[in-house]
Amino acid sequence: MPELPEVEALAAFLTERAVGRVVARVDLAAFSVLKTYDPPVTSLQGLEVTGVSRHGKFLDLDVSGLHLVVHLARAGWLRWSDALSPTPPRMGKGPLAARVHLDDGSGFDLTEAGTQKKLAMYVVHSPYDVPGVARLGPDPLGPGFGVSELAAILDGSRQQLKGLLRDQSVLAGVGNAYSDEVLHAAKLSPFRLGSSLSVAEVEGLYDALQSVLRDAVARAHGLAAGDLKKEKKTAMRVHGRTGLACPVCGDTVREVSFADSSLQYCPTCQTGGKPLADRRLSRLLK
Repeated sequence: MPELPEVEALAAFLTERAVGRVVARVDLAAFSVLKTYDPPVTSLQGLEVTGVSRHGKFLDLDVSGLHLVVHLARAGWLRWSDALSPTPPRMGKGPLAARVHLDDGSGFDLTEAGTQKKLAMYVVHSPYDVPGVARLGPDPLGPGFGVSELAAILDGSRQQLKGLLRDQSVLAGVGNAYSDEVLHAAKLSPFRLGSSLSVAEVEGLYDALQSVLRDAVARAHGLAAGDLKKEKKTAMRVHGRTGLACPVCGDTVREVSFADSSLQYCPTCQTGGKPLADRRLSRLLK
C-alpha cells in the first residue's frame, strides 16, 4: 500500500510532469472508482493542472481550482506515460481504473490489482470535501508536529501502538509497512498501549517517526513512479521480512497475522525476546 513517503514522491513526480499542462480528458475504465458526481469528471477537461500536493495518503491535483483527489488504497498505483494511447479503454477489463490525458499526449493511469477494488477518485471543489481527508489527524512530518503533540495523542490512549500509528484520524499517512518500521526503530512492541510509554519512550517513538519517514521520503525523491514500489520493499528492515534475520541484532523476524493484514517485528529488539501471540496461527495448530 502506498504510504506517506511514496505519495509524497508521487506528488513531487507529478509536480514536475503535470503542472502547467491542460487536462485533455479523463477516461473511466471502472465506474466504481469515481466517488463523486458533482462537479462531473468532465468538468476537468480544458483546465490547467496548477499544483499537486499530499494529504496523508491522499494525492491531490489542483486543476484550476477544482481538485482531483486520489486514494490508491491497498493495491492501487499511478503509472505515468509520456505518450498515452488515445484509444478509450474498455470498461471493466484488467487492472485499469481510470486514465488522465494531458494536452501534450502524456498522462497517467490509475490501476488496481486484486479483487478488493477500493481505489477511489474524487472531483471536488476542496480536498476537505473528501470525508477521508476531512478526518485526517496531524501529519507527522508537518511543521507543527513535535514531541509534545505526540505525547498529547498518547496520553490516556488505550490503543495498541500498531493500531494507533495506522489510525488516519490519529496520524495522517502512516500505514501497515511504516508502522512496523517505526516501532522496530523505536524498539517498542506493537502491542504496547499508547498510555504506557515513559517520557523517554515517547521521545524515542517521535525520533523514530521522524527518521524512518524522512529517510524514506529522501530515498524516494527523484525516483520515477514505476521505481517507488521496489525502493520501498528493499529498504524495509522488518516489514515483509518474516523468517529473515533482523539487520540490527540477527534474530529472526516474526509475524502476527490478522484477518486482512499482518505485522512483522523483531523479538530481541522489541519484545524482550518473547514472541507475540499469533491467534490465527494458534488456531491452525490446534
